[in-house]
Amino acid sequence: MLPVNEAEAIIYSLVQPLDSQVDTEIIDLPAASGRILAKPITSHLDFPHWDNSAMDGYAVRYEDVKNSNLENPTVLQIIEEIPAGYQPKSVLQLGQAARIFTGAIIPTGADTIVMQEVTHREENRVLIKAAPKQGEFIRKKASYYQAGDILLPAGIVINAPEIAVLAAAQCNQLCVYRKLKVAILSTGDELVTVDKTLQPGQIVDSNNYALTALVQHLGAEAISYGIVPDNEEVLKATIEQAISKPLGGADIVISSGGVSVGEYDYVEKILESLDGKFHIRSVAMKPGKPLTVAAFPNSKLYFGLPGNPVSALITFWRFVQPAIKKLSGLADSWQAAFIKAKASSELRSDGKRETYIWGKLELVDGEYEFVVPGGSQVSGNLINLAQTNGLAVLPTGTKLISQGKEVRVLIVR
Repeated sequence: MLPVNEAEAIIYSLVQPLDSQVDTEIIDLPAASGRILAKPITSHLDFPHWDNSAMDGYAVRYEDVKNSNLENPTVLQIIEEIPAGYQPKSVLQLGQAARIFTGAIIPTGADTIVMQEVTHREENRVLIKAAPKQGEFIRKKASYYQAGDILLPAGIVINAPEIAVLAAAQCNQLCVYRKLKVAILSTGDELVTVDKTLQPGQIVDSNNYALTALVQHLGAEAISYGIVPDNEEVLKATIEQAISKPLGGADIVISSGGVSVGEYDYVEKILESLDGKFHIRSVAMKPGKPLTVAAFPNSKLYFGLPGNPVSALITFWRFVQPAIKKLSGLADSWQAAFIKAKASSELRSDGKRETYIWGKLELVDGEYEFVVPGGSQVSGNLINLAQTNGLAVLPTGTKLISQGKEVRVLIVR
């Protein structure tokens, strides 16, 4: 069995991110949510596009108003009113001001904005009752971004803030990485789909549904091959179809079940017949020991996850999810993410393997606490996995983390 950190390092080394010159497509901005940017974005626009006001008030010359106060207000002539979207017509001269609104262009000659709360207007005159700071409330052209610089780097996920930036920069089309294709299959004669009436000894193939949801959540395309019977020829044909470009062309194949000790030679024989090379056969973790990882000459990866539902999800979160994120083109933040939290109750293991306990991270008085759900913590108990958002990690050799003590927690998204 490989230690968890060694298995992680092997998997990361096997993952070669998508090629930014080949594995890309051009999409329209409205379709960009959740996609990964393949090439940096620049804009021909400055931000702000022009000097503009950050406040409703009056555009003035600082020299005219620098000595203003409540007892001796400065009186200026109002020569123009400038709303947002209006091009100023006048040039401010000595003793003059322009009424201006937030976002409006600063008129030539003005260098400061006086907010309206410290003014008093009398027809076409304004009294300035407090001295502003020089340049106050003026947003200078290109102070946020200068045209031609990198606006957004490659390798980031495009979410609502990035879409707002791209829209403002008039980037209506952009180059993103193609969506990964992930083939998902389950093995076992005892498995049935969710719509079937259960017969004695049968169980619903919950893994296929859960893994499909996890893959889709990561922005990849999930290709379900459903339930594959315990038949060597059928399983080989299914995996071959999944990795064959003319037929399936999946970047990653994920199977669940059929990788425990009894069936191991069976899977290894199939993968080797397809020119696959085994890199991981088992990992010193609980749950999730029977994890297998293989790579094909065309860089496609195979992950054989345990059949037990909890084990399948935990090994996915620990190893497969980061692999998918890295492969998809993310420049950073693709690794498994951990935080420190306080254990709300005792956490126990036998200490023989790195142990993962599922539960909920809760923010209490500004501090994260890890809460274990009710019910047994066994890999076959899928029920209390609901609402899991964290996995507490007990290192090998650690049998107890007492209530109130710090524990390392894998964040589950």
